[in-house]
Amino acid sequence: MPSEERGASGEGRSGTPGRRPAAQAGPPGNAGDAPARAGARGRTAPPTVPPPPGPPARGSLSLHRAYLRSPLGLLRLGQLALGAAFWVTVAAHKYEGAAHFALFAAVLVWLLTLALFGLSLLGRWELVPWLGSRWLLTNLVHDLALGVGLYAAATGIMGHKAKQRSFCNLPGYSQHCLYSAYLSASICGGITACLYLFSGLYCLSRRCQDQRDII
Repeated sequence: MPSEERGASGEGRSGTPGRRPAAQAGPPGNAGDAPARAGARGRTAPPTVPPPPGPPARGSLSLHRAYLRSPLGLLRLGQLALGAAFWVTVAAHKYEGAAHFALFAAVLVWLLTLALFGLSLLGRWELVPWLGSRWLLTNLVHDLALGVGLYAAATGIMGHKAKQRSFCNLPGYSQHCLYSAYLSASICGGITACLYLFSGLYCLSRRCQDQRDII
């Protein structure tokens, strides 16, 4: 009897430690969702690729009022007004010979001056290749080499033609004569050449002061 009791109790003791209680099962579907959630946490979103760079946005056009009030801006206005009066006076009347060169020179310088004035007034001279970074030097060369030189030559031509027709100024002369037109053109050309000389000296003085801007 004692041996049987020990066997039964031993059998119970030996069987009990070998068995462990099974883990309590959770609700259906939780075990399968756990790896999916772990994988979702482990995955990272792909990096966003920045869009390709486009052309730089340009600012809106605005008037450079400081230039308009500067000595160079005021001189440019005078050059455009008197230059237009010069070539309009010549073109509105009959001209021949060297007057063709005078008209060509006046129109060429007037168009270049208009381009310089427009770019400076809008502050867009940096758009001009190579010359934009040397804008003060560009204005200097234009005024002294082209403005003074060509307008001085045109003024001399028109003054010479006015002198050739000075007989029209005699009292009682009734025929059509171009003396007054040529004289008016030569006066406008002389004043315009002086204005280009002043603007060229203004740019030269700023250049000598190590300035890089036109105002």
